[in-house]
Amino acid sequence: MSPSDPDMSHSNEYERGSLSLLSTVALGTGVMIGAGIFALTGQIAELAGPLFPLAFVAGAVVSGFSAYSYIRVSSVYPSAGGVAMILKKAYGPGVIAAAASLMMALSMVVSQSLVARTFSTYALRPFGLQEQAVAVPVLAVLVIAAALAINLAGSQVVGRVATATSAIKIVGIVLFGAVGIWSSGLSFRAAEHGWTDGTGVGAFVGATALAILAFKGFTTITNSGDEVVEPEKNVGRAIIISLLLSLAVYLVVAFAVGSALGVQEIIDARDYALAEAARPALGSVGVTATVILALVATSSGILASMFAVSRMLAMLTKMKLIPHSHFGMPGTMPDHTTVYVAVLAGGMAAFFDLSRIASLGVFLYLAMDMIIHVGVGWKLREEVDTRSWVVVTAFVLDAIILATFTVMRLKSDPLIVGVGVVTTLVLFGSSWWFLRDADDGGAHEVG
Repeated sequence: MSPSDPDMSHSNEYERGSLSLLSTVALGTGVMIGAGIFALTGQIAELAGPLFPLAFVAGAVVSGFSAYSYIRVSSVYPSAGGVAMILKKAYGPGVIAAAASLMMALSMVVSQSLVARTFSTYALRPFGLQEQAVAVPVLAVLVIAAALAINLAGSQVVGRVATATSAIKIVGIVLFGAVGIWSSGLSFRAAEHGWTDGTGVGAFVGATALAILAFKGFTTITNSGDEVVEPEKNVGRAIIISLLLSLAVYLVVAFAVGSALGVQEIIDARDYALAEAARPALGSVGVTATVILALVATSSGILASMFAVSRMLAMLTKMKLIPHSHFGMPGTMPDHTTVYVAVLAGGMAAFFDLSRIASLGVFLYLAMDMIIHVGVGWKLREEVDTRSWVVVTAFVLDAIILATFTVMRLKSDPLIVGVGVVTTLVLFGSSWWFLRDADDGGAHEVG
């Protein structure tokens, strides 16, 4: 990357060096822990049965292989739009880079809406309104609006808030897990009918696909590269630390939930499983404490994800891969893209349920991830000094999991598979149309 490259140069729109290693880890764990524990535990248990803690391990292994490609490129070319930069480096400023970047951005927006609805479900649980058709989406939109306000205050504010909330939720969740495991007498109720009861290989792979969503928050770190202190070293360090921290927390909580509840009980309370798991050991006080913890965790996850995807969209705009309109708004381009992200996430949170949001996120993320691995392993292998076997393994694992998950969803919910296919086609088609118009001298600024 040349400093004279206008698409990659530092800009006063970014606060270069404003995120320490600690803040960067907080952003990564903020996204991962918020989504993985509170939004996905029940859905993963529904597929994996008593083996659901191992699905988190499998998801971490797959994510670890995937992270290798991002770490290698980000260590050589740190950028405020990390994923977009990787794709442009690998494929050039064309349709593949634009559409795959938008797939990544949309998968992150999907995660925000998923976590926002989880926030609502936990917040309304004490009032018995967690199934209320209007209250859940309204509250989800409000928490997204609050995350927007904090993001518009600047990256230093985001870093401080993310660091504080990450510390609170990691300590609180680990304490919850430890108390739950201790009070159970080290038993595991979820396996009371056997470890493989009702769980097949296909279902476990499907559960792993959902677990990957719990770890894909590491990409948040690559999208913040321009604002990280010593990004050449700290982006990779932050990704590794975030993955290991998140896995440790997931396992503690998974065993705590499985110790307190049977598999069917976890499934029945899948949108608020942690709150129900706290009841046997801690009573109503434990439920209330868990709800508060969930609100902190999910809100910080939305905050961190919004920060990362807005930076990515701003970089895509600078690369002239997507159009941009300020709609009369003041502020910088990242401010504008933050608003766009909030509006889209709010719309999805209002109209999609948790299961379908998660499934759409799996399709978009895994497809984009495979495109990344092909680009890094084929185009950038020598430039960033990758080990081919690691990149190939990451691609194969993604392909197996995506194919298995798609077959499962075709049987249980073909509509969401159709939505995923149509969404992908629209992203590629609109990218082709825009770039064709741009090549003919069309304007990139549309408003």
